[in-house]
Amino acid sequence: MPNPDSHTQAEQKKWLEKIRALALPEKVRIMNVCGGHERAISMAGLRSVLPDNIELIPGPGCPVCICPEEDVYDAIQLALQENVTLVAFGDMLRVPVNVPRGEVKSLEQARAAGADIRPIASPMEAVQLAQQLAHQQVVFFATGFETTTAPVAAMLAAGVPDNLSVLLSARLTWPAVAMLLDSETPGFDALVAPGHVSTVMGAEEWRFVADKHHLPAAVAGFTAESLLAGFYSTLRQLDEDKAFLDNCYPEAVTAEGNPAARKILDQVMEVVDANWRGVGVIPASGFALRGAYKKHDARKRFPVLQNDHAARRRVGAMPPGCDCARVVLGKLYPNECRLYGSACTPRSPIGPCMVSDEGACRIWWSSGVREPVTTTQDEAQDKLSQHMVV
Repeated sequence: MPNPDSHTQAEQKKWLEKIRALALPEKVRIMNVCGGHERAISMAGLRSVLPDNIELIPGPGCPVCICPEEDVYDAIQLALQENVTLVAFGDMLRVPVNVPRGEVKSLEQARAAGADIRPIASPMEAVQLAQQLAHQQVVFFATGFETTTAPVAAMLAAGVPDNLSVLLSARLTWPAVAMLLDSETPGFDALVAPGHVSTVMGAEEWRFVADKHHLPAAVAGFTAESLLAGFYSTLRQLDEDKAFLDNCYPEAVTAEGNPAARKILDQVMEVVDANWRGVGVIPASGFALRGAYKKHDARKRFPVLQNDHAARRRVGAMPPGCDCARVVLGKLYPNECRLYGSACTPRSPIGPCMVSDEGACRIWWSSGVREPVTTTQDEAQDKLSQHMVV
């Protein structure tokens, strides 16, 4: 019987040999957008086997990392001040907000202070809980990109109990990449587009990278061989000076994606300008409930969510000293953050990139990168001036 591991290793070796045979520039920077891609790259050690002139840059693929600080703050205040049961995806419970020392700074701490906060893994758990707690208001703090937002839309389209409302903080992925490409210094030469998002939204959503910006783009899956195939495709495009969109994940991704999921998203939600933590407002990058579904909008149901945040210091920002925003934008490697591995670790995270399993800092730490990069003062200043452009 053939050994499947041998076949996998042979596939990986084949792609590596094809990559090494290309005539490439002195430095090539490939950005991956998906947190799942970054985890697969780091855990498989792909950076160590690729030619030294190829840089793999983690990009804005962590929804927990870019969830607006004020949205997390609102969820905390809602859970503490109102008689509600608040549910959220598990990673969100540890994300810190900017409050004075001694105040509750995360949903986890709010739960320890007595708030009824429960982690869930799917929207249907929120529905089931609302049905069980028929006389209690249940709020679903719904965060994520298109992959997790589509099930939230399907949940609402199917009908939910009157006592269930949604505190929505959902984002689209492609506008952040478009913002980087529209800037003076995008910081990458090719893009490997997210596999999971593309199963919902379709590969064609990424065509603008090649058509408008003339950069190679490829959709890839989550195995080492699929990622290597995606890298090879973009590198070959650079070598041949032909930028196009390549689907290297055809077993799961089609050109148009999932028509049913996209239809439900459009039925339940509208696309709006939205804030990304530490980055700012990105046009047409967020979701909001539309039409009759607004009756389940927690922001309309609870007065505590209509507060003006202007009086809070550092509202919307990353914690002091935290470079998560620059890591998210691919302007800094995780271990180049000033707090990485010292003040900020998974046991005591300062920034959201060290909280989530899709955060680049957490992924790098889990893959064994434990020491921060030390730089001279001049190098640090050079990096800072580069990052200030975006």
